[in-house]
Amino acid sequence: MDRNGHDNFELLIFDWDGTLFDSIGSIVACTMATMEELKIEGVSEHAVRQTIGLGLPETLEMLFPNGNALLRQRVREVYFHLWPDFRDRPSLFRGTEATLQSFAEAGYLLAVATGKSRMGLSRDMERSQTAALFATTRTVDEAPSKPHPAMVLDILDELGLRPHQALVVGDTTYDLLMAKNAGAPAVGVTSGSHPREQLLTAEPLDCLDSVLDLGAWLAGR
Repeated sequence: MDRNGHDNFELLIFDWDGTLFDSIGSIVACTMATMEELKIEGVSEHAVRQTIGLGLPETLEMLFPNGNALLRQRVREVYFHLWPDFRDRPSLFRGTEATLQSFAEAGYLLAVATGKSRMGLSRDMERSQTAALFATTRTVDEAPSKPHPAMVLDILDELGLRPHQALVVGDTTYDLLMAKNAGAPAVGVTSGSHPREQLLTAEPLDCLDSVLDLGAWLAGR
């Protein structure tokens, strides 16, 4: 495959929430509703945004470092009880489906590595009708939470590729550090949880406004 610009990549590995799927607002709103339901004070929207991308146990550990197992279990139960009122609001960022299709048509393999559950990702892919675009996916149900490299390494192993042949794209430092820990290059996008200056601390190749800018970046434009 003959390409120009930055690109000798064969595989693009995307995070889901905040990178492809416009779901950060719903996640934050559901979490804050959970806090209100349980009358828990001191958890800010900023703090919640900082946890998005992690697995649920890691999220609860970060939000409640001094909390006991009973509190974390109660938060988990109430969150999942409330989530059906919020989960149907998100959708792909505008233009994302066409962008992904253009990558597939250009010959890239596409994959997803997400902190979502398998059930959550499957539901989102069914609603957005995007499952067929991806060669494979990994969720926190099959691998340790980011920034552990297992999701990326598992995807590479399944597809028979090396780390330098893949580009990881994500909206959090957890995504970018996962890539670094796997020995793979990464690009940050500012469409989700972490701002540009925070993403740059993880030393990505670049930091873009959104996935919609990735095609031009790959082409070196």
